[in-house]
Amino acid sequence: MVSGQAIGIAGAGSIGCFVGGMLAVGGRRVALLARPRVIAEIEAGGLRPTSFEGFDRTIPRDQIVLSENPSVFADAAVVLVTVKSADTAAMADVIARHAPSDAVIVSLQNGVGNTAVLRNILPGRRVLGGMVPFNVIALGDGRFHRATSGDIVIERDEARIAETLSVPGLAMRPTDNIDGVQWGKLLLNLNNALNALADLPLRTQLGMRSWRRMFAEQLAEGLAAMQAEGIKPVSPTPIPPAWMPPLLRLPDPIFELLLGRTMKIDPEARSSMWEDLQHGRRTEVDYLQGVITEIAARRGLKAPLSRRIVDLIRQAEREAKGSPGLTPEQIRFGSEREGRGE
Repeated sequence: MVSGQAIGIAGAGSIGCFVGGMLAVGGRRVALLARPRVIAEIEAGGLRPTSFEGFDRTIPRDQIVLSENPSVFADAAVVLVTVKSADTAAMADVIARHAPSDAVIVSLQNGVGNTAVLRNILPGRRVLGGMVPFNVIALGDGRFHRATSGDIVIERDEARIAETLSVPGLAMRPTDNIDGVQWGKLLLNLNNALNALADLPLRTQLGMRSWRRMFAEQLAEGLAAMQAEGIKPVSPTPIPPAWMPPLLRLPDPIFELLLGRTMKIDPEARSSMWEDLQHGRRTEVDYLQGVITEIAARRGLKAPLSRRIVDLIRQAEREAKGSPGLTPEQIRFGSEREGRGE
């Protein structure tokens, strides 16, 4: 990176605003491409990244570049892509038109196909894969709260982009196996839909064995699909992927001790998919459970729970009433109407 050049945030939603805010706190010049609603919040009171660890800073409006006009990328040395997977191609077109040809493009998105989409639309540009392990909640008034632990992982390159982007409070680590890391994150993200359907705080949900058993079954379907494809996922936690299903089935007190040693979770943390349902937005279920069901169909495998969850999330999207508040039993056998007492 050249000193003084900006770091562009392509799609400043929850993750983008938190990451951009932490980079700004670390002294970097940050340019946020954001929607009018987010711009209005930040213009009113600044950008406020907070964390379950107690971090709380407010960046004044005049210390960041903020616009819905992609010309903010005109002098970006790095562009961090943080849009939903369905918007990747459209954002790549924006980057092609407005970012310098030598800008490094880094995908900080859920799913496993976004880096390939970016490379296809941006030939000749340096595009790196990445993985964000933590959850961020948009709390309103320009506040974006990090609710779980973990360091960002970025594909290793000669320019050492991961190390260059790291700032206090926001560590970024390089990896030589970004594909494995992204598939490992996809496995953990299979719980996003369960949390969205449950309408429970993440810690509360994971504290209940009935929900963990369902998550374990999701992981088993995901691992079987990946094995059929010859994919070796790398866990973003200290627990190897193959160990996760049996560990999730442990009694509550034992699992609670294990969770406390491997991941920190804010008591009010929710999944990004829950937040999407609450705001009537399209979710990323097609890029999570949908990937597993596609592989299963192609390989002649059964993935009934994944298919059921995709159907329930799509129905919740159509109804646009937020989370249906289902139980594990209702997900398996009942209807979403039972969750609302209808």
